Amino acid sequence: MATFVSADWVAERIGQPGYLVIDPRSAMRYLMGHLRGAVSVPYKKLQTPDGKLGPPEQLAAAFGDVGLTDDVTPILYDHQDGRNAAMAAWVLRYLGRSDVRIMDLRYEAWKDQGRDVLYRPVPTSAASFTMRLNPSVRATLDDVAGRGPASLIDARTPEEFRGEFEADHRPGHIPGAVSMPHADLAGVDDNLFADQDAVQQRFSEAGIAGGGPVIAYCRSGVRAAVTWLALDRLGYDARLYDGSFIEWMDSDQPVES
Repeated sequence: MATFVSADWVAERIGQPGYLVIDPRSAMRYLMGHLRGAVSVPYKKLQTPDGKLGPPEQLAAAFGDVGLTDDVTPILYDHQDGRNAAMAAWVLRYLGRSDVRIMDLRYEAWKDQGRDVLYRPVPTSAASFTMRLNPSVRATLDDVAGRGPASLIDARTPEEFRGEFEADHRPGHIPGAVSMPHADLAGVDDNLFADQDAVQQRFSEAGIAGGGPVIAYCRSGVRAAVTWLALDRLGYDARLYDGSFIEWMDSDQPVES
């Protein structure tokens, strides 16, 4: 489970041995300003050329290349809705890391508070990243198709869920899915993510029981990472379907609208 930490906690550990601040936003966002000492690992580094999640060896290399080792704790931060940090946290969990920290303050608020911001890339030194693959947090197409009693959450917009998104050649949603836009789980004001009590109420209202497994998906997997992280924080048996709706509709699986 990822641990959420305050901005002060992060500030005290920047540049200290045993910690590495990782910026999971795009490379362009990183160059527009980042935390002092932060290294860049955008989602593009974790993808294959066709936009799919890379193989485990590629994922491990992306973090090892910036100096993340077994004895270094990764600290993530993000802006806006937190999808980049959530996806990075999921990838690290998939690779076997259980020591991830996430700053609960948005980057925009960090900057507005006058805290240190740099604009040049931070030099990195490649290191060996030990991968201990944890497939229990990942759902495949077959897992979703034969999910049995597992609950399924669609993290896309209501319009996409209803089949009103023109970019989808087979618009709609996976049969049996519950619509819960990832934006409902994003934080307000300066907070990166929503209050846990409010999130728990949202899941309860949607009929998502705490005992059984829950699979989250969106269109390409990134937005659903926010849902996965929210579920994981509350102790749910959560899995992310990173292939998501693009893979589902391209595989001639049934679609509802």
